[in-house]
Amino acid sequence: MTLNNGTTTSQGPTAGAARTPGYAGTLAAACAAVFVAQVANALPASLNGLLQEDLHTHGSQLTWITAAFMIAVVCFEFTFGVLGDLFGRRRLVVAGTVLVAVGSTVAALAPTVQVLWVGAALNGLGAGAMFPGSLTAITSVTRTMRERAHAVAVWSGFLSAGAAVSPLLGGMFAKVGSWRGSFWVLVGLALVSAVLTLALATESKAPEGRSFDVPGQITFAVGLVLVLYGAVEGPESGWTTLPVMLAFALGACFLAAFVLVELGAAAPIFDLKLFRNRAFTVSSVVAVIGMLAFLGACFATSMWLGPVQHQDPLRVAIPFLLLQGPAFLLIPVVSRLLHRVAASWLLTSGFVLMAIGCLLCTRLEVTDPHLGPFVAPALLIGVGFALTVSSVTAVALNSVPRHLAGMASATTNMLRDLGFALGPVVVGAVALSNAGSDFTASLSGADLPAGQAAAAHAVAEAGGPIAVNSLPPGAPGSAAHGLALDALGNGFGTAFLVCGVAAAVAAALTAFGMIGVRSHRSAESEGAAPVPPNRDGSPESALAG
Repeated sequence: MTLNNGTTTSQGPTAGAARTPGYAGTLAAACAAVFVAQVANALPASLNGLLQEDLHTHGSQLTWITAAFMIAVVCFEFTFGVLGDLFGRRRLVVAGTVLVAVGSTVAALAPTVQVLWVGAALNGLGAGAMFPGSLTAITSVTRTMRERAHAVAVWSGFLSAGAAVSPLLGGMFAKVGSWRGSFWVLVGLALVSAVLTLALATESKAPEGRSFDVPGQITFAVGLVLVLYGAVEGPESGWTTLPVMLAFALGACFLAAFVLVELGAAAPIFDLKLFRNRAFTVSSVVAVIGMLAFLGACFATSMWLGPVQHQDPLRVAIPFLLLQGPAFLLIPVVSRLLHRVAASWLLTSGFVLMAIGCLLCTRLEVTDPHLGPFVAPALLIGVGFALTVSSVTAVALNSVPRHLAGMASATTNMLRDLGFALGPVVVGAVALSNAGSDFTASLSGADLPAGQAAAAHAVAEAGGPIAVNSLPPGAPGSAAHGLALDALGNGFGTAFLVCGVAAAVAAALTAFGMIGVRSHRSAESEGAAPVPPNRDGSPESALAG
């Protein structure tokens, strides 16, 4: 039979048939690759405090470390899928692991935060190749629905495990050495993954009908980078400064051009016609808003415990086990629920849990260094994320006809990752803007020695209240440390509130936007023809299939 992505295969065998040659090796290599990619993604979370102290960064510079990674993933996600189809998924994964090794080397040797951004962006490019390449590689060697579901569940488990273990791994090596050692460990993991992929994985391609949408790729990437640049730099540079205003204006123009290009493209990377479907539109919107809430909460947690409270990296890693761990532990539960409960209900329930967890975080006291108050909010957010991360694409897939499933899942996957990219940017903008305003107001009314007040004002002008909060005792301006700490607590408290509101909005949109919507597809039986691999290799498409 011929799949709609251009791959020609034979009719899939029955459930009892032998597995395809190369299945076990390809699965092992793919799991190792996605684990490494996700470690690269989550590694800075436990290191923000050390990065701030060692590289003397201010708030927006820390935001760029995370944003640079996710922007690289989002901007080139579709293009990497095409590259894998044209030149081979194994080659794509190996190229991605080499990029991660190079990016991590750059990060480990970085003398300044600007060089660290370059390392993070290279890591993002590498991970952006490894995510679709590794999953599409394993879907190409599976022959039945059950086999594919098992393979994707294992792959997803290693994806979630990488996110949960990465902050702990970073904290452990930062504890015994420095944060640079954490990136050297990542270099080693990437090289091991490259060797495993070359030795074990089976090569696969699907070049028929695949082509690049160069104008769409360029306009989307440039527009997104410019808009996010303005959002990151606005809180500290000023929203009305010329560079920020130009970034927003030019970014909007490029994104408008992207829409026009996609409307007339023969092979668009972003099929706008899908948005004529109400259910698909709702699922796409909540994918952005809901994932913004989740990664925004994760970023706010890492900043709260790291640069704000200056806690030990190992302690910073503990809440992330609760934020990321449930997505790994609950994979079997969520997989069964998706076959028994409407995905829209799981999606609504997950967003509600995330909203409650984020709102509980607004009650945290910035002067309290204990981790106990984080347990319940982090667990609620983590369980909510576990319910939503697969459900969001299941809703999208079930809302469109079968022949559009691949494009629908690819689009939803990209929008979900866009939400991930926006999370740190929005949280950083909200928290640092509010903290800066609060600190300025508090400093003007504070009873501090004239020299201390002037020095604190100068430090805040250069690096914001987060720089004042990091001044050593006795340094000029350090007398305003308490004011900076309170301002940062208020700022990030507001950021947690924004994340909670975003999750609640996503829950409401899902609950009410799906009323009266009927599914285009029923659950497939074991004997049905397999759903073709998603064009970008998103995990949810294969799970839903």
